[in-house]
Amino acid sequence: MAVAFDEMNVAGGDLRPAYRELARWLKETPPEALEYRRQEAELLFRRIGITFAVYGDSESTERLIPFDVIPRIMSGKEWALLEKGLKQRVRALNMFLRDIYHGRDILRAEIVPGDLIFQNPVFRPEMNGQQVPHDVYVHIAGIDIVRVDAEDFIVLEDNARTPSGVSYMLENREIMMRLFPDLFARHKVAPVERYPDELLAALRSVAPLSASSEPTVALLTPGVYNSAYYEHSFLADKLGIELVEGRDLIVKNNEVFMRTTEGLKRVDVIYRRVDDDFLDPLTFRPDSVLGVPGLMSAYAAGNITLANAVGTGIADDKAIYSYMPDIVKFYLGEEPILKNVPTWRCREPKDLAYVLDNLSELVVKEVHGSGGYGMLIGPAATKATIEAFRDKLKREPEGFIAQPTLALSTCPTCTASGLAPRHVDLRPFVLTGSKSTTIVPGGLTRVALKEGSLVVNSSQGGGTKDTWILDE
Repeated sequence: MAVAFDEMNVAGGDLRPAYRELARWLKETPPEALEYRRQEAELLFRRIGITFAVYGDSESTERLIPFDVIPRIMSGKEWALLEKGLKQRVRALNMFLRDIYHGRDILRAEIVPGDLIFQNPVFRPEMNGQQVPHDVYVHIAGIDIVRVDAEDFIVLEDNARTPSGVSYMLENREIMMRLFPDLFARHKVAPVERYPDELLAALRSVAPLSASSEPTVALLTPGVYNSAYYEHSFLADKLGIELVEGRDLIVKNNEVFMRTTEGLKRVDVIYRRVDDDFLDPLTFRPDSVLGVPGLMSAYAAGNITLANAVGTGIADDKAIYSYMPDIVKFYLGEEPILKNVPTWRCREPKDLAYVLDNLSELVVKEVHGSGGYGMLIGPAATKATIEAFRDKLKREPEGFIAQPTLALSTCPTCTASGLAPRHVDLRPFVLTGSKSTTIVPGGLTRVALKEGSLVVNSSQGGGTKDTWILDE
């Protein structure tokens, strides 16, 4: 595998400009002082109660996501390029979703194969012809970005359903400001605190036409047993909106109301953190107790906005991902600013043959997988694991894509034996309202804490860092 791009150091011992001040500060700070603040950060996270659940983990239900106190720093110029590329990509994703559920021009132009859409379990025929307010399907996108060199940002995957992690971005910043005011004083760091205000403004802007001038927004959670429940309650609190479960809502005459102590109150926008399948037992899974009976009728009548829209899962399918450069060109007539990882579609016989021959060098992912599960990292896998994957691929090739093993960039990270480089990725959060698309500068940097590991997912032992964009 290629040598990883070091975000702090240039070959030959020079520092990249964005990191010079941090390097000076690190030289002046005794290791024990850093360790003390690291423990303090952990204590604060425990006190706040930021945990997440790992499904299928017998040892513990709730875990603390490890937090690394060394910030990841990017220049304003690097961010400007990334921001432009993210806005372009999310615009294309929204146009693609509208087209798939309406005119289907992209299928007629034979850019994307029809069976990839219609035979896809996350395609929602219920959305065919359904108007969504302002044609916004993906109000909140989490686009996972990696770097392999100084010039390029590469999209690893698009999260267009219910992207999580923004609470960590906000909490990480708050804790860094409390523990490292001296380090902040040396940098002009662009703020992320306005995210809740921008999210609320974006959600209100897409309210149905029948809504009042001050639309009511609520956050729909599956409840306390969901792995991201902490984030749901955190965001509802920051936005100043009600956190509701399915049983708190009722549909009457195709309008949605929430039960309050003063009686029923109409809801105009639902920021939902419940998957499509469980949203409405009358339309989707009849056994769902998490949803609201009749919600889809109110949606079809145009009386409620759901963020993100129903049926957006088709846009974060990893097989569709491989067509994103073509999708950007088709709808916008522009070259994509952000590159894709070269991707082999195992559903295509030629690609499958190549993948089977090179399994030990590739990363193989399930097209609907997430959280780092169901994935093969060839270079790190045992012979037995590779053979088991080979059988899976032969049985259902359409369920997988493969990519080269990328040397993700590294950032300095606190480890038991001092500072050391660890691989990172970045999830910026892109908000689309009726009039504009906004991105707070930064996002959630996830870091693979195990030496040599490329898996940054918290469910697989990864941690997080604060991301600093320098205001230049």
